[in-house]
Amino acid sequence: MPRRETPEINGGSMADIAFLLLIFFLVTTTMNVDTGIARKLPPMPDEEQLEKQEDVKIKERNLFVVLINKNDQLLVEGELMPVRDLKDEAIEFILNENNKKDLPLKEEEYIPELGKTVMVPQGVISLQNDRGTSYGKYIAVQNEIVAAYNEIREDVAYEYFGKSFEDLTEEQEMGIRKLYTQRISEAEPKNIGGK
Repeated sequence: MPRRETPEINGGSMADIAFLLLIFFLVTTTMNVDTGIARKLPPMPDEEQLEKQEDVKIKERNLFVVLINKNDQLLVEGELMPVRDLKDEAIEFILNENNKKDLPLKEEEYIPELGKTVMVPQGVISLQNDRGTSYGKYIAVQNEIVAAYNEIREDVAYEYFGKSFEDLTEEQEMGIRKLYTQRISEAEPKNIGGK
């Protein structure tokens, strides 16, 4: 009996099919992109300003020091504190409602968007971290500080305009931002917690 030959399978189009499948999965797949922290950086100063610029001295009472060491421990004004308490401490520092001598000064300033002269707090929150600080802890601390400013702005929006900060006009929003400017100084990471 003669031997039958097995028919050959044409594999010429296999590469095309694989390529089309690859393109299909690339197009339909979504990737999570970590966007980081949204910050608007100040414009670069021109050379004249750099030559004339002096070190800005901030009065100690106007500075709220927040440190995160390599063990992810939060030190606020030199004392250990859980992250959940940071927002309330920051709000107390920023507002200084009782005009305490150890909390920031306030300067009188006319804000046209609000149509009045108000006392504007001059406090700065200084955030420093160790090189060994975890990214998660750093972001958690950042979120608490930003949440403090957001809560203050929300309360002031209701006080001045009777509505939420998100519902304000652009002009009204600008007035509240001028009244409670987000002043956060982020220093370069250091070896705070030792080696």
